[in-house]
Amino acid sequence: MAREQRRDTFLELIGAARQRIILSMFRCTDFKIMDALADAQERGVSVELLLTQRAKGWEKRIRELGQYLESMGAKVHRYGEPRIKYHAKYLVIDGSRALIASMNLMKRYFEKTSDFLLATDDPDVAASLERLFRHDIEHPGQPVPEGLSPRLVVGPEMSRARLGGMIESARKSLVIADHRITDRDMIVLLEKAEQRGVRVVIFGKNSLARFKSHGRAMIVDGARAMIGSISMAPPCMDLRRELAVTFDAPGLVAELARFLDESRARHPAETLMPVAVAVESGHDDEHDDEDEKESDE
Repeated sequence: MAREQRRDTFLELIGAARQRIILSMFRCTDFKIMDALADAQERGVSVELLLTQRAKGWEKRIRELGQYLESMGAKVHRYGEPRIKYHAKYLVIDGSRALIASMNLMKRYFEKTSDFLLATDDPDVAASLERLFRHDIEHPGQPVPEGLSPRLVVGPEMSRARLGGMIESARKSLVIADHRITDRDMIVLLEKAEQRGVRVVIFGKNSLARFKSHGRAMIVDGARAMIGSISMAPPCMDLRRELAVTFDAPGLVAELARFLDESRARHPAETLMPVAVAVESGHDDEHDDEDEKESDE
């Protein structure tokens, strides 16, 4: 999805709601989004939000955000397991339309980062996200419910098996956008893929399309893809509620591949070797760019 369409997509979906909105977000300072939620509330739409309690440097602002949203009539839930960062980002409208994203609802992520989001009318995905939302409110810190859509990758429970499975399934090519590949087990799987003849292309800390890398994506053999918030770093894979969605619609996979191909023309992609060397030397960066005190600009 084009960068200029990101905010409009959120606003369009929120504006179309007639019964209920559920939204899980990590950070939000965008008043257009908050105004749209307030407008929905005023027209009788039920608005519920799930917020993390953990965001380094943002704890006070998250509390203030929750209070502001409550003041406009929304029902705000704070994720009840304080040891786990709730980093999943998704929106469900009227139980039938859903949006899964890698981005925060801030001006920076609408204008200055390379991020990914997928809007879908898949009823199984929408219903599964509603189930996940309720589960995480009522049973925080407990394993995810069974029977969720197989298109969803919910961390930490599914992260290693599903991402590892996608890497192991590759026969021709792997194209990965992830600026935090530091997990040794995942790097070993990528090395094995190269050894069996798979072409591995990694978009790491180099900017994508002149913007700062933030979103995570993977394309397997040019036929299957995944986008979301799950990074191949130990904290992201093992200690956080993360979310990604898979898809195999040829047009969507081609669109993602085209974006990454065009980005590679501007900024050379990284090879696997420097990533592996960085980890072996003990310089794997556990710093999370979302833990920085971010400007609203």
